[in-house]
Amino acid sequence: MGNPDLIFAVAGAGALLAAVLPRLVRRRPFSLPLACLVGGFALYLLPLDLPVPDPVARRSLVEHATEVCVLISLMGAGLAINRPFGRRRWASTWRLLGLTLPLTVVAVALAAHTLLGWPVAAAVLLGAVLAPTDPVLASDVQVGEPVDSERDDDEVRFGLTSEAGLNDGLAFPLVYAAIAMALVPGVGWAGEWVVTDLLYRCGAGVLCGLLAGKVLGRLFFRAHRSDLRLAEHRDGFVALATTFLAYGLTELVHGYGFIAVFVTACTIRAAERAHGYNGVLHGFIEQIERLFTAWLILLLGGFVATGGLSALTWRGAAVALLLLLVIRPLVGWAAGLGGHAGPRERGATAFFGIRGIGSLFYLAYALGKADFGVPEAELWAVVAFTVLASLILHGVTATPVMAWLDRLRDRAADAGDEPAAQHL
Repeated sequence: MGNPDLIFAVAGAGALLAAVLPRLVRRRPFSLPLACLVGGFALYLLPLDLPVPDPVARRSLVEHATEVCVLISLMGAGLAINRPFGRRRWASTWRLLGLTLPLTVVAVALAAHTLLGWPVAAAVLLGAVLAPTDPVLASDVQVGEPVDSERDDDEVRFGLTSEAGLNDGLAFPLVYAAIAMALVPGVGWAGEWVVTDLLYRCGAGVLCGLLAGKVLGRLFFRAHRSDLRLAEHRDGFVALATTFLAYGLTELVHGYGFIAVFVTACTIRAAERAHGYNGVLHGFIEQIERLFTAWLILLLGGFVATGGLSALTWRGAAVALLLLLVIRPLVGWAAGLGGHAGPRERGATAFFGIRGIGSLFYLAYALGKADFGVPEAELWAVVAFTVLASLILHGVTATPVMAWLDRLRDRAADAGDEPAAQHL
């Protein structure tokens, strides 16, 4: 179990890192998650009595810890989006969800089945686990905070934020499909999967999110009694209450709680788009998100340092790099053709399909439901390596690439070329 006193000390150090590092590494090609990864790796190389981060032995703990982190991140993403909901306004989001997500799942599944020789269920699971853009680790390329102007969200940040907010929930039906393949031979599972896991649970997630957002938005901003009008009291922890309430109620009716949390956040934001309380809620939830992220990535670094990747083969590493360097960039680029984004923005959106905490959650969840015919250590090694490679690749490139795009927009705006500023 490790030394409890030492664990408290390390947890406190991780919390301090989460507070200090974002300011120290700002404008540098070095992200908070990357710093925590390096710190966790170095920490576990020292002769300290720390618990070994073994996701096979502690699967349930990993599942619930990553679940909470993703939930908090989804609430933060929804509260930060400044662009009002709409079919055309969110066109880039629909392209990423409708084309990039399923095509990525198919491509990764084919790569895993071909290169690794995994059973179809395991290959589909790997595709479903690794396809979603992560809302936790993509903060450097996402919308920053709530502001009054919807134009403040450029196409790259908006596209990646809205994609990450919704695809973590939309990946759930694909994970359930892999679970059904592992449990039921043939295609006898397909009918129930379409009706229950795809249509009902997605629909319930959206509906519950809308209802929760409408009710809570009215309570926050328009309650008849000032004591109940929480926006006037500016309690930030209400964002955490909202997150757990929307998630719990939706899961009770067997809907997808991830979808509900993001939809709830967007609906609350739409209730009073310019109100300062949105910033209070987002600020609190962002701090909690940074805290959980620091702790979990420290443990990921420890997982690597203690031999967690020993089950990784070169073929497994090849599948991970194929996803990050070929599949996501190509599929993301193709999905953006004909959209609002210009070629540079389309390239950045396609490249920054960051893998992270959501992938760890989905794998832990699925392994608790079925046996996929592949050693669990190997599954964890491939997924963890993909997250590790994404942390390094995207952590180093996100800041300079986004700064370069911002400079191009500023130059075009200064020159009075508004179309060029909006569509790089």
